[in-house]
Amino acid sequence: MKFAVITHVIHKKINHKFLAYAPYVREMNIWFKYVDKVKVVAPLKQQTKSALVSAYKHSHLNFIEVQGFSLLSLKEKLLTIFKLPLLIFQISKAMIWADHIHLRCPGNMGLLGCFMQIFFPYKPKTIKYAGNWDPDSKQPWSYKLQKWIISNPFLSRNMKVLVYGEWSNSSKNIIHFFTASFSENEIESFNKDFSGQLYFLFVGSLVEGKQPLYAIRLVEKLRSEGKKVSLKLFGEGSLKLDLEKYIQENNLNDFIQICGGVSLEELKAEYKKSHFSILPSKSEGWPKAVAEAMFFGCIPIATKVSCVPWMLGNGDRGILLSGKLEQDLNNILEALDNTTRLKMMSSNAMKWSRNYTVEYFEKEIAKLL
Repeated sequence: MKFAVITHVIHKKINHKFLAYAPYVREMNIWFKYVDKVKVVAPLKQQTKSALVSAYKHSHLNFIEVQGFSLLSLKEKLLTIFKLPLLIFQISKAMIWADHIHLRCPGNMGLLGCFMQIFFPYKPKTIKYAGNWDPDSKQPWSYKLQKWIISNPFLSRNMKVLVYGEWSNSSKNIIHFFTASFSENEIESFNKDFSGQLYFLFVGSLVEGKQPLYAIRLVEKLRSEGKKVSLKLFGEGSLKLDLEKYIQENNLNDFIQICGGVSLEELKAEYKKSHFSILPSKSEGWPKAVAEAMFFGCIPIATKVSCVPWMLGNGDRGILLSGKLEQDLNNILEALDNTTRLKMMSSNAMKWSRNYTVEYFEKEIAKLL
């Protein structure tokens, strides 16, 4: 099978290997196990060295470099008009070549791919919609347009659309899906002690949308209430210097630490010894950091976005954030006063997350191909 991937994910090339954001690449390498030849159509840029990237694994992989584009400003829109003819040619050529077309959405390349796939109604197609599928959420117009096209069986024929969470009134081509990071052989027994020092962690990009400062302020408030808590933040992003400045100016260095980007194996060790994982994100698809933490008994503390309430069992497997600092603080304080409930949430989180192993994920992908 010839498999074409259209994605907005930025890649880099090192020693004849193509690398990209590690969680994405780990997933794609599973898809690649079931195909003979691969073409990846995506932007290629020079990036600084990072622990958050991995290399594709396939003996017959051809990378098609395209220019990235944006629709955020008038200047960028005008530049996009000049880029479109070549982009359309490159995507069309890959789709003609492919036996199976795979789009990654939402994103600008995904948007263009959504339009182009209409002209290939008889080719098998899959779309991984990694964003928030909630029809009531506020999203950019381009995201809504992509969702409208791919959920329309007439425009998107012979297509399976993989979305996170379970949503009512979905079209017949929508498949409720998931993702996975850990294997069945990584399952261990945990019985965490919530009576002493409590370790919190934040895993995600240090950018406005993930709201790492909100996580810091929550732990800062918990400390001021006399709770023995500490926080480690794992990730990279544009807010790193601002966060370090806030920690320094407010004398939080003793219990809050920014650790940068680390490998999944290093994160695994942190999940094992931590009690809580905070992700006050403004928008999510399937937050890997939440599911990963739950796998090792960390109680997730996360915003009510996308499928997160479903993942957390509406409070049975974690604590849902409202985005209002004092309200969230009080809810967490109330939870900390009930260690029996905390142990139950930790156990429930583990049981739920361990349903979604890499082995199960691979079986479901194989069915799609």
